Amino acid sequence: MTLLEVKNLKKTYATRFGSVKVPALTNVSFTVEKGEYIAIMGESGSGKTTLLNIIATLDKPTGGEVLLDGSNTLRIPDKALAAFRRDNLGFVFQDFNLLDTFSLRDNIYLPLVLAGKNHTEMNKRLIPIADRLGITDILDKFPYEVSGGQSQRCAVARALITNPRIILADEPTGALDSHSAEALLALFRDINASGQTVFMVTHSVKAASNAGRVLFLRDGEVFHQLYRGERSNEALFGVISDTLTAMAAGGEANA
Repeated sequence: MTLLEVKNLKKTYATRFGSVKVPALTNVSFTVEKGEYIAIMGESGSGKTTLLNIIATLDKPTGGEVLLDGSNTLRIPDKALAAFRRDNLGFVFQDFNLLDTFSLRDNIYLPLVLAGKNHTEMNKRLIPIADRLGITDILDKFPYEVSGGQSQRCAVARALITNPRIILADEPTGALDSHSAEALLALFRDINASGQTVFMVTHSVKAASNAGRVLFLRDGEVFHQLYRGERSNEALFGVISDTLTAMAAGGEANA
């Protein structure tokens, strides 16, 4: 079942006085099926972050459509966007975006507080997620009292607690050491295996090799895509590396 449709997406930025227009996305189209794990890769300036921000309704395109469950997100009134994001999208950022003055428990509760849920409902949702993510014993600590890996797990818990249709992850392993990054990627694999759709922007070949499909952007367009198929993480890692090398050399990619 198709969850997300991106159709002929374009985004052009103008300089301060509008004299020069810079294309970020020129013609991007793809679909995401419910339960897929997609990684987006490409060099800096390829349009990855712009694409993620438009899907997240944090930016608006110059042209094209973004459909979530068949509904055009670009038609949502500005005053309703915050509620739409809270109810449908889960966000995981490179720098965690946790509030230092809140305990980890309260950071995770925050989207439910904003949605007007009562404490009983919030606690009912948190208990199984915290147990699954291995953070039950640190919930009453503050972000500055735990490691980067633990902070990122709490950020994932905050993303999951609203039962989102899709998790949007922006360089989720970028601020983690190799051990914590591997643990987070294992967690994402587990989350995806349970049916959660994951859409991740990353520079990391290792992170991307955990996905079921990898889309490569170049010059604001989808240059190539790879499906995992029967490949292991190690085999997919090699094909991704070869594709990035071909892109950098200006050549064509292999399947």
